[in-house]
Amino acid sequence: MSYYPYVEHILERESVKRAQEAMNNLKVSGRIHALSESARTAQEAADSLGVEVGQIASSLIFKLPSGGALLIITSGRHRVDTDLVAKNLAIEKLARVDADFVKEISGYSIGGVSPLGWISKPEIILIDEALNDYDVVWAAAGHPHAVYPTSYDELLNCTGATPMVVGD
Repeated sequence: MSYYPYVEHILERESVKRAQEAMNNLKVSGRIHALSESARTAQEAADSLGVEVGQIASSLIFKLPSGGALLIITSGRHRVDTDLVAKNLAIEKLARVDADFVKEISGYSIGGVSPLGWISKPEIILIDEALNDYDVVWAAAGHPHAVYPTSYDELLNCTGATPMVVGD
């Protein structure tokens, strides 16, 4: 893992502090790591951490027909099949969102969206069952250079997510 003291200032960012506060309140066992390289994509995160890309728990946001947010915590090993997810949710389709919507609803910027500590709770939270294939998964912690180790079960318990197959 690429971890260097000169990136410690990342841990002082308000968005990272909000993620840390949520982790503390939920009694998350892992601690936030500041990475020297970006973890903006699942592959970048996996490369920085020296883990399989499937161990990266990416937080993807879509807009539901109601206008509310759908958070999908997905394994980095595959793309979300939006048609499959829409079918399973019995809705016509999932709408893509822009960076402004992500920031407004979660309080985080794209590339650093934590599954915890949102400023507005998502209407629906799904967790990719593929994450259960790994003992340890890594999630963003409020900044593209901040991540924390967790597990499928811990994410499931902390977020109240509904398990679902979201890709292949």
